[in-house]
Amino acid sequence: MAVPKQKSSKGRTRRRRSHHGLSSAALVKCSHCGKPASPHQVCPNCGYYKNREVVDVLKNLDKPKRRK
Repeated sequence: MAVPKQKSSKGRTRRRRSHHGLSSAALVKCSHCGKPASPHQVCPNCGYYKNREVVDVLKNLDKPKRRK
């Protein structure tokens, strides 16, 4: 069983873990409404993908929100 001969310093440990950080989510501008959306997925705001309406977003809203 491998056992270290010396204690790893904080700097060495932190340099090793420098690649463990999280990256921010990739977002692109929706071609229809201009809001940020995930690439290669239907826009949650307008329901469009590749300039076609895929999901009818308005049918899931109640009447006061549809008017907006």
